[in-house]
Amino acid sequence: MASIKLQGITKDFADKQVVKGVSLDVPDGEFLVLLGPSGCGKSTLLRMLAGLESISSGEIHINERRVDELPPTERDIAFVFQSYALYPHMTVRRNIAFPLIMRQHRWWFHIPLLGGMAKRRIERSPEVSQLVERTARTLALTEWLDKFPRTLSGGQRQRVALGRAMVRQPQVFLMDEPLSNLDAKLRTTMRSEITKLHQRVGGTFVYVTHDQVEAMTMGTRIALLKDGIVQQFGTPRDIYEQPANLYVARFIGTPPMNLLRVHADAQTLTAGDTRMAMPAQLLGLASPQGGDAVLGVRPSALTVARSGQGLAGTVSIVEHVGAESLVAVSLTQAQTLHEEEGNAGADVMVTVSGYTDLRAGDAVVVGLDLAQAVLFDAASGANLALAPRQVQ
Repeated sequence: MASIKLQGITKDFADKQVVKGVSLDVPDGEFLVLLGPSGCGKSTLLRMLAGLESISSGEIHINERRVDELPPTERDIAFVFQSYALYPHMTVRRNIAFPLIMRQHRWWFHIPLLGGMAKRRIERSPEVSQLVERTARTLALTEWLDKFPRTLSGGQRQRVALGRAMVRQPQVFLMDEPLSNLDAKLRTTMRSEITKLHQRVGGTFVYVTHDQVEAMTMGTRIALLKDGIVQQFGTPRDIYEQPANLYVARFIGTPPMNLLRVHADAQTLTAGDTRMAMPAQLLGLASPQGGDAVLGVRPSALTVARSGQGLAGTVSIVEHVGAESLVAVSLTQAQTLHEEEGNAGADVMVTVSGYTDLRAGDAVVVGLDLAQAVLFDAASGANLALAPRQVQ
């Protein structure tokens, strides 16, 4: 196991800076997920950690040893690529054993006959063969050890790639979107397998993905990036319940957090024509003189009914997804923020348990559980509860 510390890491490509002053402190045994949209710099950051890309400035420390000037072979890391990168002419056994064979590599291994004999001897040695067998059992690959990658399914190939990383027993496992080529059902299965693998081996994992479900279910820490800058670093629960800014609030959650334009003062919140008492956790955050703010409420903290107290609106869409229904409501008076431009007019999303008999066009009232609400600054978009602590 090993801790990881990134201090002020930047990366420039020509005149464009793609990673901008990233600093992270990851303790031993954590499962860190680098999350963000395509082009945000997460894969570049992973490759710099691996030594496959040089850094423009900053420092990288693994287990309190500075490694940013060391070649990849001296960093004691294992890299699982998005494309698996298996050797098609080698059996599963040889693919898994390959890192152990290369540890004993000699120049004359390139001589066809002598090199082949030496590699087979290493592969059949008790130390290597037992480790390969044990790794194969862990990943349920025993019956496939003498097969070639072309005969395997996508999930089996992914397990072989994981086995090749495991057998090295590295300090750090690096994974670059390893599940992106799998179908939805297999991704769910492999998420569980990788999580169990982390629990068994107890190593430090760094995992890159654009899929927030993978991040929330697998990670013990998440670093959410946008345009090369870490927007928030914390546990999945922290990021879900207290997003650092409007970007994080929109990115995390399916559906994402509802964002309402409100007027906030010391005691009240006003959305359209509706006045609400300021909940206890938000007291003291707004200016006593009052001003514009953005109220964030998760879909699960909203209720929808045909009558009662709350924000009036009209049902625009109902989606039944089995265990729950998603109801989109267009509000009559209160305004929401558009997902991208920050303009008014988007619907609020409400999660309803089971099936609902609501239909598009129905007049409804949306109730808000403000005990779960978050308040953001209208100008900067920062979470007012976290702004004093300057959360990255």
